Amino acid sequence: MAELTHLEEKLAEVTGLAMAAEAAGEKISKLTEKQDESLVATLQKMAEEAAETAKRCEDVARNFEGKKTAILDEAREVKKKAAEMMSTYLDTDADALDGFEFLTMAEAAEVGHWSVLQTMNDSARNEDVHQLVAWALPIQERHFKDVLEGSRKLASEQNPNEPA
Repeated sequence: MAELTHLEEKLAEVTGLAMAAEAAGEKISKLTEKQDESLVATLQKMAEEAAETAKRCEDVARNFEGKKTAILDEAREVKKKAAEMMSTYLDTDADALDGFEFLTMAEAAEVGHWSVLQTMNDSARNEDVHQLVAWALPIQERHFKDVLEGSRKLASEQNPNEPA
């Protein structure tokens, strides 16, 4: 397997997180569907945007000559790790709020990874990566804002004095 640079590895990470975000949106939609249709719509839009993000990341990975396979292999490994984290966090007793709290952590991590990729690319000056980050980072920031608001909305609907 080809050795990846730090920039290529970070591209693989954001690709894998986008892949994982699509699956997370679907799972958390199921936890939320009986409680709030507007939040489900938000999750569906986020899942669609995650799929588009993963596709765009893969397109950029193709431009790294001889590295596409290694980048996508690393992306799949990141997706697998994220799925394991979600499975651990969202056990059989998980509810919509648990799902949104998990997404709040996950989206914050995505914003962080995209920001790091942007900073690395400030030195690397790869135009494809620059365009990808310019497109994706504002979406990730909106995703974080949306899931945080969703978490707060769901939390406000719970009686804090009832047993968990």
